[in-house]
Amino acid sequence: MAIAKPGHSHNSSVSAHSHGADATQSHGHVHNPESLQRILNRFARVEGHIRGIKTMIQEGRPCPDVLVQIAAVRGALDRVARIILDEHLSECITRAAEEGNIEAEIDELKAALDRFLP
Repeated sequence: MAIAKPGHSHNSSVSAHSHGADATQSHGHVHNPESLQRILNRFARVEGHIRGIKTMIQEGRPCPDVLVQIAAVRGALDRVARIILDEHLSECITRAAEEGNIEAEIDELKAALDRFLP
């Protein structure tokens, strides 16, 4: 969990994560409890799917079958990323605009997208 910077309140009903490679250069982000649970549930499904792929490989299942499952995991990760990006755009960018920080926030988002997108 990231440490909140001054001016950002966090309580036990929300969780924070940091955007960017260095938490000291970033703001914290608060997920509402419903969104946090949705994200965690999706990651739990991805974890289970990956364990299933590992089992397929150990059992000697055909490569095309394994590749189909890998593609499914990629899609699931892309959907989680989309949820996080949507939240960032609706929450963080809006807050940055209100605080007069929009340029720094956009630069941070661009850097994150450069690392995320192929």
